[in-house]
Amino acid sequence: MKRLWSPWRSAYIDTFSEDASGKAGCIFCDYPLLDQDEGKLIIFRGVHAFVIMNLFPYNSGHLMVVPYLHTRDLDELTPECSVEIIQLLARSKNALTKALSAQGFNLGVNLGKAAGAGIDDHIHFHIVPRWNGDTNFMPVFADIKVVPEEIRKTYQKLKQIF
Repeated sequence: MKRLWSPWRSAYIDTFSEDASGKAGCIFCDYPLLDQDEGKLIIFRGVHAFVIMNLFPYNSGHLMVVPYLHTRDLDELTPECSVEIIQLLARSKNALTKALSAQGFNLGVNLGKAAGAGIDDHIHFHIVPRWNGDTNFMPVFADIKVVPEEIRKTYQKLKQIF
């Protein structure tokens, strides 16, 4: 088996702090409480939800729209929160089109570990920009995804538009 070393992931792993009870924290609850939007890659704050970059993106510009409410259940979102989430997904799409010339988008939500949710206790919605020809042989032959732009550079482009 070949290994691709990614020491920057340790910074992500370290964000899962534990409280006195030994229970891991929630980055989607903790990050908005900090005054570190750029450091935590928060692009925009709404009333009921916020937009954050995915630190381990499928493609450059991979964003997530996250409600402030800590829930895993769609049924617990208020109508106002649900509307704002859709509005932020649309705003994200427009920003990604303008900043990165995205030609298409994958939108989705993974509900539960079985569905592929990396963080299954706090619902979040993905928007992944796509371009014609953005797939290549690397994921197939080497099980590696190539992300062509440094995340902080993409953050600056998107933050200006938001």
